[in-house]
Amino acid sequence: MSTGRAQWRRREPPWAVDAGLVVLAVLDAWINLFDEGTPLVWACVAIGSAGLFLRRRFPLTVFLLTLPMTVFMDVAVAPIAALYTLATSTRNRHLLVGCALLHAAASTLAWPLSDTFTGDRTWTLIQFAYTLATASAPVLFGQLVQARHDVARQLTEVEEAREHERALHAQTVLARERAQLAREMHDVVSHQVSLIAVQAGALQVAAKDPDAREAARTIRSLSVNTLDELRHMVTLLRASGGKETELAPQPTLADLQQLIANSGIETTLTGELPADISTTAQRTVYRTIQEALTNVRKHAPGARAEVRLWHDARHFGVTVTNTAPTRPAVALPSSRQGQIGLRERAELLHGTFTAEPTPQGGYKVELRAPARSD
Repeated sequence: MSTGRAQWRRREPPWAVDAGLVVLAVLDAWINLFDEGTPLVWACVAIGSAGLFLRRRFPLTVFLLTLPMTVFMDVAVAPIAALYTLATSTRNRHLLVGCALLHAAASTLAWPLSDTFTGDRTWTLIQFAYTLATASAPVLFGQLVQARHDVARQLTEVEEAREHERALHAQTVLARERAQLAREMHDVVSHQVSLIAVQAGALQVAAKDPDAREAARTIRSLSVNTLDELRHMVTLLRASGGKETELAPQPTLADLQQLIANSGIETTLTGELPADISTTAQRTVYRTIQEALTNVRKHAPGARAEVRLWHDARHFGVTVTNTAPTRPAVALPSSRQGQIGLRERAELLHGTFTAEPTPQGGYKVELRAPARSD
């Protein structure tokens, strides 16, 4: 049944719903007037009913436009629709209570206004209480719909955060396995290859036969090259966790636009880095921006971010700043492995990594490294 309602909402455009409400509001006013309306009354009906077309953009203004209708006649469609829309779009409870009281007061007034206080005042109070109870229904229902939307959005954010936590846990396990493999390679393989290189060098010096010296030189050269490749592999294995494909082609500064486009955050990218920056530094800058945008989406829903690349004669770096969140964040556990890995990457460049809140309620992440770190 809920699936049917969702499909109906997808088929019906908002303007069609608003047009239907306008027609119902005019019909409601026509039934209440019984062909006794004056030009002033019909002008109020036209303004209040047509205003429903703008109820999604200006809910408070549209509600105020429906008040003159309630003074002249006992209409329900236009003011109730306006109150419901206002209740779904604002969190100001005092404003909603004031609008409900204002609607009840306008409905209780009689036209001309002098007739309001000449009749039975007890009946006037009863009518005011009844109208106030009627006005409370769309307000409460609108607040319920708003709370339902908030819960649905928070459930989506919780699910995304859980997926992110699972990915972080997998990366942490992968990093731990890589670190263990790096230690074994360093302690065993590097030691053995170093011994081969030393023995080959000694043989190259001591050998009398030219062919033997050439063979020893070749062995020593191959051993040195193997050690260089091994050191590079150990550095990769010791880097902070990432995806299993991270040993494939690594991200560079050319991938920043795609990263920002896929982040789901309103982000601006300014500045640039030197053209001769090393690939290791490019990966570090990329991972810093990636982790910062991930934290913005997780801990600051609705915030905007600014990524600024900068450099001078002695240093280069990146600064990621986000505004304060526009929606409440869901409290979730965090492994805090991301910033630890970023600090380790910054240290490999002989640089620094800082993360701190801003006075405006946002957050600032900065990587700073020497211009020639390799």
